[in-house]
This record gives sequence, structure tokens and C-alpha cells, in this order.
Amino acid sequence: MSGRETAPEAVAETPRRPARDRIFETARDMFYRRGIRAVGVESIAAEAGATKMSLYRNFPSKDELVAEVLREQSREGWEWWDEVIAQFDTPRAKLEGLFEAFARKSEDMEEYGCALCNAAVELHEPDHPAFLVAKEHKLETRRRLIELAREAGAKDDDLGDGLLLLLEGSYMARVTLANEGPARMLPRAARALIREHLDHGG
Repeated sequence: MSGRETAPEAVAETPRRPARDRIFETARDMFYRRGIRAVGVESIAAEAGATKMSLYRNFPSKDELVAEVLREQSREGWEWWDEVIAQFDTPRAKLEGLFEAFARKSEDMEEYGCALCNAAVELHEPDHPAFLVAKEHKLETRRRLIELAREAGAKDDDLGDGLLLLLEGSYMARVTLANEGPARMLPRAARALIREHLDHGG
């Protein structure tokens, strides 16, 4: 046999991490960089050094694999959020610090923006399991922002909703115009909105 024919066996004999982990991490990277619809299970399995059968042993379907990837990204997002706001003492400081942290995080992100936003746009079927994960994440983001805004003294939900609009808009601006575009204004715009609602009764 040629070297090309024996290479897969040689790779298979090398101790590696479990197939599920390799498939999951490969899918996460490929979905983010190439798009969910553009990536098939065959290419995920090949890139992960696994088989299609192994993929389906670990994940019932591609849709469920996408959903599981998004669940992990959502969990990581909430861990990051909690770590950020824990650094501040007052609800207002938490809001302002959160948007400063979002801006810093955005500078370090890949140019493809928020994976959950991207999934919500790409998988717009209302009953798609991955769309439901993205939707739930955004609903929780709204709930948290409104809660913090209320604790800071906002009289209604408008401040939280306005901050959510700023945040979501910054994700898209980051994708299309990079850090030199409007996304760099996120902390300043958030502080202005907070002042308007908390200091001037907006």
C-alpha cells in the first residue's frame, strides 16, 4: 500500500482525546468560521479524525450538535458575565463595567462576531433546536439587563431594552466594520443612555 493509503491507520493508532470531544470542538470551530448551513457532518467527522458513524453515536443529529455547541457557548457567556459584574459594587457600576468589558471582549473576538447572533440569523426556523437555544440566550440577556437597570433605579424596562439594542447592534457593526467602526462607541453610548435614564428621568 502507498503512504496515502496507510496514513489513516497510523493516525488511528495514535492516542487521542475521545471522539466526542474532537467532534464537538471541530464542529464548534467550523460552524463559527464557515457557517452552520455550509458545514456537513461528513466534513466535521473528517476534520475531527472521526467517522460519520461515530458522530451520530455521540449526537443524534446535526441539529442537535449545533444546539449543544450553542448551549456550551451560552454557558461560557454567563460565566464570563457573572465574573465581570462581580467586580463592581453597585448596579449602575455593574452596567457600566459590563459594557466596558463587552467592548474589550469584542476587540479580542474573531471577525465573525457573536456565534449566538449568527445562529439566530442563519437558523430562523422557530422550532429549530439551535434557534431555540439562541433565542433563550437573548431572552436571558434581556432579563438580566432589565433587572440590573431596575436595580440601578430605572423606572421601567426601557433602559434595559435600549442597552440590549446597543449590544446587539455592536455585534453586527463589529462583523461588517471591525473595531474601527461604530462598535468602538459601545461603552460611551451605554453610559450616555444610562445617564439619560437614571440622572434625567429618561
